[in-house]
Amino acid sequence: MTPRDLIAESLRTLAAHRLRTALTMFGIAWGIVSIVLMVAAGEGLAQGQRKVAEAFGKDIMIVFPGRTSLQAGGTRAGRQVTFSATDHESVQSESPACAHVLPELGRHDVPVRSAHNSASLVVTGSLPPFAEVRSLGVAEGRYPGWDDEREARRVAFLGSDVRDQLFAGRPAAGETIRVGDFPYTVVGVMRSKEQDSGYDGQDVQKVFLPFATMLRDLPELPPARPDQIDRIVVTPRSVEDHEACKAEVRRALARLHGFDPRDEEAAGIWDTLEDAKAFRQLTDGMKYFLGAVGVATLLVGGIGVMNVMLVAVRERTREIGLRKALGATRRSVVRQVFFETGVMVFVSGGLGLLAALGTCRLVNLLPMPQFFAGLVPTWGSGLVAFALLGTVALLSAVYPAGRAAAVDPIEALRHEAGG
Repeated sequence: MTPRDLIAESLRTLAAHRLRTALTMFGIAWGIVSIVLMVAAGEGLAQGQRKVAEAFGKDIMIVFPGRTSLQAGGTRAGRQVTFSATDHESVQSESPACAHVLPELGRHDVPVRSAHNSASLVVTGSLPPFAEVRSLGVAEGRYPGWDDEREARRVAFLGSDVRDQLFAGRPAAGETIRVGDFPYTVVGVMRSKEQDSGYDGQDVQKVFLPFATMLRDLPELPPARPDQIDRIVVTPRSVEDHEACKAEVRRALARLHGFDPRDEEAAGIWDTLEDAKAFRQLTDGMKYFLGAVGVATLLVGGIGVMNVMLVAVRERTREIGLRKALGATRRSVVRQVFFETGVMVFVSGGLGLLAALGTCRLVNLLPMPQFFAGLVPTWGSGLVAFALLGTVALLSAVYPAGRAAAVDPIEALRHEAGG
């Protein structure tokens, strides 16, 4: 049988059972649509979460002073721990696994005025790498640099919402504002960003100053020490150094402030890497579950394909017997059944894949919520879908092909004559 004859014969067989074939092919197509869309939804959720997390800061840990819960060096538990303005230098020198160890000051309800408006705002002070660590993109001007820090210049970097509030759409860079009782020159404006979490408010609603300048102009009020800081921001050199960096920071702070390094309450750490890992496990689990639902749907469709082919083999017993009597080999009979099954499975699977990709494109034209990057199909999901299609086609054809190859031509012709 030539390839043309094989194709024509397969199409005639499928057309003879239009309704059954169409419903079975719909099951296969729906299985592929389910797999691609469900995995794409899980990937969209994971990418959306990564995008929002990176807007807050990439791979960062925020260290807060707390109270001791363990006795250490003869001191009682329950002692308040406070960080000082020079702690970060010692911690950095003792933490080779950490890329950045930055002090941070935060003041709430600070009066800030421009020539056009005024507001009570959050003011933050840290070192120049803070902009990179906390993903503070620059829309206008620049972020305060090391020269500003060394000379304790009165320069300010405004969050995008602060710029809108103080200047109402006017250019802000180069303008003068008053932060508390002091004049500051605006050197830059932050690029707007989405932020789902924060430990001291939204970055777009803050004013950022050099650390040395803020320590001088806006120190802590008594009874706190004037060099007391609010927290320390840490980033590891790599994701692999994350745990080592955390342990080094805790040990260094424990030595500086006389608490047990195992005392997690003395220096609490908000670890965004752990949060990201937990969320990734959640989204991966959801993808696997949804993908499994799609696989189950696809396998059910494969059973339908096998039933269609069994019915086709039973109704063509005489034809198969006649072909074998005329010299057709078992191999040619098996090949025809496999080809017919493959046509049904891969045509319906291809249509399902096109439908799924089209649905992804249409959905992605809509506005997306903050944590969702849309339906993101991947090459991996497409390859998995086609691998499953091949498996389903093979499994669906094995039994019908065996039944067809086992037909005895004499018995088939005798049975037909007797009927």
